[in-house]
Amino acid sequence: MPSFVMTEKCDGCKGQEKTACMYICPHDLMVLDTERMKAHNQEPEQCWECYNCVKICPQQAIEVRSYADFAPLGAAVIPLRATDAIMWTVKFRNGILKRYKFPIRLVPEGSVDPYAGTPEPNFDEISKPGFFNLSLS
Repeated sequence: MPSFVMTEKCDGCKGQEKTACMYICPHDLMVLDTERMKAHNQEPEQCWECYNCVKICPQQAIEVRSYADFAPLGAAVIPLRATDAIMWTVKFRNGILKRYKFPIRLVPEGSVDPYAGTPEPNFDEISKPGFFNLSLS
């Protein structure tokens, strides 16, 4: 189900040129209605349901109705982002709330070395058979 904006909560990110949801949407679906100063999803059928807009919205004005394999039928999933974690609240049809807290990062920013423990590249091996960029001439 695509994302939708609850207009009573949306403040258009206080009249900025670009709202947070417009900034973060990977498919550029979120737009700002400059007359009403409310954001909305301009093409709901194109929504990827990535939850980026939901997580970044400072007013918690955006929701995505989840599929049954992620949340039970009729439930709403609402994230609340803090500096070190995201608190996910699942609101069930019968009114029961469940909360799950997950850290955003487990290590300090910039401390990960993605090549740690890997061998140095051997550029002499590139000309040997078996590599996809092997020259056939």
